[in-house]
Order: sequence, then C-alpha cells, then structure tokens
Amino acid sequence: MRVLPTRIAGPVLLEPAVFGDHRGFFAETYRADSWAAAGVDVEFVQDNHSRSIRGTLRGMHFQTVPGQAKLVRCARGSIFDVVVDLRRDSPTFGAWEGYVLDDETMRQLFVPIGFAHGFCVTSDEADVVYKCSSYYDGATESGIAYDDPAVGIVWPTDVEPIVSERDATAPTLASIADTLPF
Repeated sequence: MRVLPTRIAGPVLLEPAVFGDHRGFFAETYRADSWAAAGVDVEFVQDNHSRSIRGTLRGMHFQTVPGQAKLVRCARGSIFDVVVDLRRDSPTFGAWEGYVLDDETMRQLFVPIGFAHGFCVTSDEADVVYKCSSYYDGATESGIAYDDPAVGIVWPTDVEPIVSERDATAPTLASIADTLPF
C-alpha cells in the first residue's frame, strides 16, 4: 500500500496493492494494522454502500457531535471525491481538495472528523462504499452547499449536477461557521 500526498493536513489518500492476472485481481481493501500505520487509526462501526448514475453529486455532508470519520472507496466506476476543511482553528479552514477514486487504482480516501465530504459520479454508474467511525444519527447530520462560491469547489462535470433536495438547499459555510464544533 502507498500513502499518496495531500495538500490539506488530515485526509489520507491510500493506494492499496492490487494483484492481477488473467483471472482478475485481488486487493486488501482494509487491513487495520496497515491502515493505522498509514495514519488511519480509527475504529469503524458502520459500512455504507451507494450506487449512483453519472452526474450525481452527493455532498457536502458531515456529522456534528461526536463527528464521523470515513474511509471511502469507489468499488465500481469512477468518482471525483471532495473534502472541505471545517476545523475553525485550521490554517486551511474552508479549503477543499478533490481526488479521483475509481475501480482501477482502487485508491481510498480517509476523511477525518472535522471535514465535509462529497462526491460526483464521473462514470456511467458508480458504487461507493465507505466505513464510518460512528453510527448514523439524523439528529447530528449536517452539510454545506456543494456550490458555495466562497469555498469554490470545481466539480468535473459539463452537465447540471443531479442532487437531492437536501443538498440543493444546504447552507453556505459562512452561514454556519460559528456553530461548527470542530
């Protein structure tokens, strides 16, 4: 496994070893000791799986108290995966970074507590699977606008994104910054 560089401190981009031959491939998609040595030393308690069509944009989501770290991978297809730093005391507060996650490189992104997370599907269809450090709790669910001009995420799509009502009406980061627990 390789740890790839990130611009923002906190997220960890991992590229597992993939062993392929004429039959297909094999890869360890999670191994606690190896991931901990790479900076992902979190106990995960829940796995999630979504399937989406091209142009679907899900985000930018986060959980407030106690927060929720995620280990995200794209098991089928390709996505542009994005994190936004919500840590108010961080020198990169409000900064975003995006990564291509796909079923060829099998890269994974660790999203620590204190970051909003979202993705846009760039293949015809994509399956995204991720581990979570806390159980889903609708009372702590929150988000910021995927198109917040102050954050300035550049999404790789030439069509209008397909978003949920919740994501279409999410607040700007500036409007909720004072309430963030990070």
